[in-house]
Amino acid sequence: MGTAVNRQTQGALLLILGAVLLTISAFSTTYVNYVKPDFRPLLVGAGAVLLGLGLLSVVQGSLGRPGAHAHASRVAWLLAAPVFVMVIVAPPPLGSFAARLGDGTPAPSRTAGYGELGRGGVTFLTLGEFIGRAYAPSGSSLTGRKVRLTGFAVPSKTGWNITRMRINCCAADAMAVEVAVHGVPSPKENTWVRVTGTWIPRKGRRSDTYVPEMTASDVQPISPPVEPYE
Repeated sequence: MGTAVNRQTQGALLLILGAVLLTISAFSTTYVNYVKPDFRPLLVGAGAVLLGLGLLSVVQGSLGRPGAHAHASRVAWLLAAPVFVMVIVAPPPLGSFAARLGDGTPAPSRTAGYGELGRGGVTFLTLGEFIGRAYAPSGSSLTGRKVRLTGFAVPSKTGWNITRMRINCCAADAMAVEVAVHGVPSPKENTWVRVTGTWIPRKGRRSDTYVPEMTASDVQPISPPVEPYE
């Protein structure tokens, strides 16, 4: 009797987990707060498998006779509480608080081999590419070029940085990449902005924690992007 109840409870929990995975991956973009977009097919597949296993378990459990072990079943349902919390109060993507826990902009994995930037007009760059170009031995590809970067504002000792969190696979391994912005007042902390400006060449020897700098000519607040991480 208890086996039937436990099987039904386990099946119900699997159904909930599967439904949550499908909800945040197949029917919304909430999943990008946790993992890279490339993981969407895996999440959808995992959600479908969990739904199938849960349905099978519930059906098998319903063939038995429910008994006096409902209390154990109610306790087991408490395991579903974190899942409900994640659905009802979904945590936002990592922002300025997480960025401040880091040790500054890490050395980029690529510092050479970028194509020539167009002359005239404004070039949109990710923070990662801007930093990679700034870390290159000459840095000449950024000289005199007007670029536009997107990120959120984080106060710093010298003013403020435009920042983005970079992930390899999920939010657990996120690191902040940032560029120091000069010439304009700091927006409110954690505000997403689009900054237009030019690179400030590095003076002296470069260090592995060097934060590239730019002089901004324009800062525009924007809505948070669908994909918050680089």
